[in-house]
Amino acid sequence: MRHNVGGRKFRRTTSHRKALLKNLAISLILNERIETTLAKAKELRRVVERMITLGKRGDLASRRRAFAVLRHEPSVAKLFSTFADRYKARNGGYTRIIKFRKRMGDGADLSFIELVDRVIKEKKKKKKPGAKEEKKA
Repeated sequence: MRHNVGGRKFRRTTSHRKALLKNLAISLILNERIETTLAKAKELRRVVERMITLGKRGDLASRRRAFAVLRHEPSVAKLFSTFADRYKARNGGYTRIIKFRKRMGDGADLSFIELVDRVIKEKKKKKKPGAKEEKKA
């Protein structure tokens, strides 16, 4: 029986699994939305929510614990500045998983994992060359 045994192994060694989750966490913190498999997204949610909670605490010990996991100074700085202010009134539940599609190669379930309350940047549409502009009357 697997009592109190949490987490997925992904058929990887321990060091490979830790590196995978660290890199996914850094990407999610910097980009605020990434596409990955559903199983990886569910496992990544555990890591990222703990990091954001450390960022909300804001003390030196929490910063050192976050850096010990991520080993990436720009993402740790973003945790303790941007995310700490954004999520100070929220008690957990900082991420959202959206099921997306099946991958063509192996049929794996793909999903988006994104941060809740993220700022969405609007892209400017490029005008086609030679297109006529409409006149306002």
